[in-house]
Amino acid sequence: MVEGAAKDEATTEAAEAEPAVTEPAPAKPAALPVPVEMPLLRIEAVVKKFGSFRAVDGVSLDIRPGEFFALLGPSGCGKTTLLRMLAGFESPDEGRILLSGRDIAHVLPHRRPINMMFQSYALFPHLSVRDNIAFGLKRAGLMRSDIDARVAEMVGLVKLGGLEKRRPDQLSGGQKQRVALARSLALRPQVLLLDEPLAALDKKLRESTQLELMELQRRLGMTFIIVTHDQEEAMTMASRIGVMDAGRLDQVASPRQVYEAPASRWIAEFIGDINLFDGQVTSREDHRIVVATRDAGTIVAAEPRQPVTRTTLAVAIRPEKVKLSRRGPAPDSAHAHAINRLEGVVTDVSYLGGTTTYKVKLDSGAVVRSSMANTARLDTDAYGLSQRVVAWFTPDDCMVLEQ
Repeated sequence: MVEGAAKDEATTEAAEAEPAVTEPAPAKPAALPVPVEMPLLRIEAVVKKFGSFRAVDGVSLDIRPGEFFALLGPSGCGKTTLLRMLAGFESPDEGRILLSGRDIAHVLPHRRPINMMFQSYALFPHLSVRDNIAFGLKRAGLMRSDIDARVAEMVGLVKLGGLEKRRPDQLSGGQKQRVALARSLALRPQVLLLDEPLAALDKKLRESTQLELMELQRRLGMTFIIVTHDQEEAMTMASRIGVMDAGRLDQVASPRQVYEAPASRWIAEFIGDINLFDGQVTSREDHRIVVATRDAGTIVAAEPRQPVTRTTLAVAIRPEKVKLSRRGPAPDSAHAHAINRLEGVVTDVSYLGGTTTYKVKLDSGAVVRSSMANTARLDTDAYGLSQRVVAWFTPDDCMVLEQ
């Protein structure tokens, strides 16, 4: 009884994800031609409300043909709701969604050349691997010979050979993920949407699957849009990242730009580790800004490309930019740029294999984090607890954040 109930529950979940129909649904239209000057997917001022709550609040975004794009943000920021609108499972209350120039905001999901791979995979527990992959092809009314050929192609593409007759309960987590991916690709959509597809995998498998997805996307030349809250995953896989918070799109840029030039203090703190010091601008000279901080004394930062308009701001430094030394860098011409020097005591050491992270408590009481590469197998020069050190960094290592 318990086994049957579990099977019925799983079947219901899968059926809700891909509703059954009593007659074959129309085939998804072929990919529409895209003029070179036009984005493949254009989202224009889209709003989605649930009661008085604005889950997506005026988002505008262009996605390019053949792009691997990531929507990144914390839980509840609206990224999955936006993805569901692209798939057709939700309709926007305001705005437009254009695919190849055609408004699809109210087009039914099965009539869009878009497929979605669900976080739970939503596999049918009573169907074999082959039948799970073939499910959408049968609904589209393809001939048996075409279905067999397409399933064989997908099995080879995601490396599931020899597993075609197994059911989902006979597969590992990684194999289930491949079946779900093959089923999503079987209809050859113009856009593939991926909703946290690697969340259930262990770290090692997740990393290898990231590389496989990237290679698959390059081979197919297809547009992938992935939703994730994992910063490292987004930066590894995507050519561009859209950072969302509270229903809004705060920054759209390459992974390097998002990390090295965040648009706001919130993004700087959300993406990776950061040292932040609030302060007042006291002078500007020779393309540098001198900031008097509360916790780290005077810091000299390179002036950003966008002119600084406020006198109150924050200086941010990534831990890997902070170097440690017992006495500080030598006062010679080779180290003339190392003018930011903070003295303190090491209070925490974490060995992570490729790097070691240190926490240094400054004389002011503030804590600076440093991450240094372990270039030698046995580093006899590593710093220990309670050791007094100088943490130093250059003006170019500093980011100036006004918001």
